[in-house]
Amino acid sequence: MGTPSEPGHEPAEPGLSLIVGERRQLINLAYRLLGSLAEAEDAVQEAYTRWYAMSRQQQEAIESPGAWLTTVASRICLDMLGSARARRERYVGAWIPEPLPDRTEWFSGRAGGGRAESADPVDRVTLDESVNMAFLVVLESMTPAERVAFILHDVFRYPFAEVAEIVGRTPAACRQLASSARRRVRAAQAPVRPTAGQAGLVRHFKEAWEARDIDALVGLLDSDATMTADGGGLVGTVLRPVEGSERIAQYLIHIADKAPGLKLLERTVNGRPGLVAQHAGVTVTVAAFSLSGGRIARIWAVRNPEKLRPWAETETETETETETGNETGNETETGQG
Repeated sequence: MGTPSEPGHEPAEPGLSLIVGERRQLINLAYRLLGSLAEAEDAVQEAYTRWYAMSRQQQEAIESPGAWLTTVASRICLDMLGSARARRERYVGAWIPEPLPDRTEWFSGRAGGGRAESADPVDRVTLDESVNMAFLVVLESMTPAERVAFILHDVFRYPFAEVAEIVGRTPAACRQLASSARRRVRAAQAPVRPTAGQAGLVRHFKEAWEARDIDALVGLLDSDATMTADGGGLVGTVLRPVEGSERIAQYLIHIADKAPGLKLLERTVNGRPGLVAQHAGVTVTVAAFSLSGGRIARIWAVRNPEKLRPWAETETETETETETGNETGNETETGQG
């Protein structure tokens, strides 16, 4: 894109590499705004479509193409959030944000293809505290305007004057929207920093589940723990949250009995320790966890296959790792005790 034009060809568009380079930031923003990588891709693609629909003169008249793209993408996301609320009211069962794998696992999963960098936007999403599952779930409770104002200002540090231009409200109104959003976060007690010991607790949870040790599972769960599953009506799962440590433990043992050969793998889910369940080498569930008082307080189990697309890229690597682990005794299969 930066090479001189060849004879008979149009010269490269000025600043084209800069425009394309904005994609990473836009994907980061759109995922947080929408909670869905697929929808984030659509929003960013639409923003680029609108850019390239303009004439060269119109493009050159824009002082900051990056700011223009951010404004347009944010407005598209705001519109999508409005329509998404209606769609999610018709959604079968609970709607959980789309889980994302760790970037390093994603890269290694693509390494077999001989590519140094994945072309898929999932590797461009920086997995920090603003994309942990507990935080994203709280964002779902916000109005579209609250969510956009909060993410733009509190996460991406846009001044309220710029947020106002994007949201179409006054800076004072945007300040109030962000303040309301913060109150929602505090009321939900959503952790924004990694919880110490989560990896070890998730590992013990995995081992207890594999061993069908209901007492151990109960001991690892907060007495008021909640497990929410998202199958989207495409796969079988509970449609309402399972509440209480004993009920959750019983349900997990029931799953283990119904699905012999289910492999449980420790994986990073939205920047935090989580679990991935595979059957016949295919990822069927991705589970994210939230802790409270040294125990598991929330479990979000995503089973909707449309939300597990980013995890399919790591399946080949995971199968190889699991086979090696089974030989060394580090990986076991649920259903084999």
